[in-house]
Amino acid sequence: MDQRLVGRSGLSVSRIGLGTMTWARDTSAEEATAQLTAFAEAGGTLIDTADVYGGGDAERLIGRLIRDVVPRSELVIATKAVLTHGGERDASRRHLIRALDASLARLGLEEVDLWQLHAFDPRVPLEETLAAVDYAVSTGRTAYAGVCNYTGWQLAAAATWQRCGASRAPIVAAQVEYSLLARDAEEELLPAAGHVGAGVLAWSPLGRGVLTGKYRTGIPADSRAATPHFAEFVRPYLDERCRSIVESVTTAAEGLGASPLAVALAWVRDRPGVSSAIVGARTHAQLLGVLQAEKLTLPWEIREALDDVSDP
Repeated sequence: MDQRLVGRSGLSVSRIGLGTMTWARDTSAEEATAQLTAFAEAGGTLIDTADVYGGGDAERLIGRLIRDVVPRSELVIATKAVLTHGGERDASRRHLIRALDASLARLGLEEVDLWQLHAFDPRVPLEETLAAVDYAVSTGRTAYAGVCNYTGWQLAAAATWQRCGASRAPIVAAQVEYSLLARDAEEELLPAAGHVGAGVLAWSPLGRGVLTGKYRTGIPADSRAATPHFAEFVRPYLDERCRSIVESVTTAAEGLGASPLAVALAWVRDRPGVSSAIVGARTHAQLLGVLQAEKLTLPWEIREALDDVSDP
């Protein structure tokens, strides 16, 4: 698998990342072990997690796997902080440093490769939040820093503040939802990321699973939309506009002899500014489909047609 630099930093990641939001909850330890093994064997390096995934159990599971299954040296470990286990936001310096130390303990590491602010907290002065980032980098708790789910102006404000001091840690990555069904990031976030030199990490590049085509005739019993904690997450992408885009993706896939998953993933992965597309597979079988799709490069005619049909 190809490796890409994240923005204008020296951090190199695989152009497909492995998301772990379902690990230790919907994805068992056995499935996670099979996923990580297959991902690493395919040349994947970026493992994306967060302190709140599985109530912290996702990080604990990753910690066991990088100790017993795949060597730490072969992976890029990215985690996040800001959200509390109660669903609130807390970007105070006090909470952030405690959360990072707790993540490191669960992972069994002294340092992560990328630490991301999971969401913007308007209640806390941005300079206080970023002071925690500086502390984390200067004390060796993380090598790089990024943000997640920021708007364009929030990213620009954070990155510009960090560039104003020689001792401050730059914001090298901006993680955002981005797919053929969710292109709002193109309005502000992607241009801002390009301007400040941050690489884009695209989460849910398969449109919360809808772009695989699995929901074309209904809601499968084993799908995320059939679970109580993901039903509302998927529902916004089951409207008429999204169905039309899915049909176009399916038509393109049939013409290319590929899967709809492969077409949707290739479209996001190769968009300007995208360093990695993060896919959260629930099962090992799903991940194998992602890894097979990684080989596809879309012809420009198909890419332009998909651009047109999904233009927001």
